[in-house]
Amino acid sequence: MTVDREQVLRSAATLLSHKATATMDEVAKAAGIGRATLHRHFAGRDALVRALEELGLREFEAAVESARLHEGDPADALRRLVTASTPATGLLGFLISENQLFEGEHVNEGWDRLDARIAALFRRGQEEGGFRVDLSASWLAEALYGLISAGAWSVHSGRLAANDYQYMTTELLLGGCTRRSVKE
Repeated sequence: MTVDREQVLRSAATLLSHKATATMDEVAKAAGIGRATLHRHFAGRDALVRALEELGLREFEAAVESARLHEGDPADALRRLVTASTPATGLLGFLISENQLFEGEHVNEGWDRLDARIAALFRRGQEEGGFRVDLSASWLAEALYGLISAGAWSVHSGRLAANDYQYMTTELLLGGCTRRSVKE
């Protein structure tokens, strides 16, 4: 039997985004394969999480590309980004909260690349006068990641309808980062 590695990763991502403490046995069961087969593809949890990281980075990079962050109004670009990244929300939510990915010497450079692109969007919004300048662009990027993670969990737990995720995520973030005119 040929095992579709990407299907195994997607099954693992679905499970782990809902149950971060799932065992390798539970991951194998969710993927419809045996534990030994899972271990032939991923030597352990760390290898599985690193493979999920690669998948998540690829999908988020594709979302950033398709969102065309450098075009048009920064608020609209942010909306496009949330829309484009929605299919990977569960995986991104899991990865964002997986501390082992951001500790030590082996931090994937892909995160830095994506952080730089997201922060550049917020800086552009600040420079064009649409976003608040008292909040750093890197903090706004972190806030976006936090909302992605919270939104994924809220949809999974039934507290947020999947159809409302994009609107609520972008509007909450934009409500906090949009520059308000000072009334005199």
